[in-house]
Amino acid sequence: MTDYAEEQRNELEAIESIYPDSFTVISDSPTSFTITVTSDAGENGEIVETTLKFTFVEKYPDEAPLWEIHSQENLEDSDVEDILTLLQQQAEENLGMVMIFTLVTAVQEKLNEIVDAMKNRREEEKRRKEREAEEAEKVAFQGTVVTIENFLAWKAKFELEVDELKRKRQKEEEQAGKHKLTGKQLFETDHNLDTSDIQFLEEGGNNVEVDESLFQEIEDLDLDEDDPDFDPLEMGSDED
Repeated sequence: MTDYAEEQRNELEAIESIYPDSFTVISDSPTSFTITVTSDAGENGEIVETTLKFTFVEKYPDEAPLWEIHSQENLEDSDVEDILTLLQQQAEENLGMVMIFTLVTAVQEKLNEIVDAMKNRREEEKRRKEREAEEAEKVAFQGTVVTIENFLAWKAKFELEVDELKRKRQKEEEQAGKHKLTGKQLFETDHNLDTSDIQFLEEGGNNVEVDESLFQEIEDLDLDEDDPDFDPLEMGSDED
């Protein structure tokens, strides 16, 4: 007949010697204790940690102990679920044998995997940002690639802008035309225009001064009117 109590006491002593700084007894009846499990530090010093609470049932190790996540640090909810699933699998595989050290070791390895996954996610995020920066730089250098879709969109926008400019210009011209007078309208609105020419003639038009010295006396001209070759026009051209 198996002495479960003796096996449990022996295992408890062994566990306390293996985890002296993280092992804490909570109660003796039933035997209940906690073990804090911490991952190895990542490259940036990050760690994840959980405190497992175990309780021996009467027929442990032929029956699995009870366990729960007593506390945790830097673990996602999905990580906690994964750890609980892992404990269940390990307990089923080790029924009939003392298993606390095996369960804790499995959780320790799982925490290290979680830290590695955090590192991988961080590196992937860094690579993603680098790719986005490279793509942005490439687009800025090459400009936008013209496709049928974006060309048609640009063309539609351009035509709308042109139509808007035409409407604006037409409106401005119509407004300007309302204030622009024709020659007839100017004449009708300014009564001074119909007397301006008469006034000009009265003031100076009849007082034209002629310099008589510019003309020779007719007697001074040596003209032979009886000469058959006499041509007054030719005479004038010669003087020129």
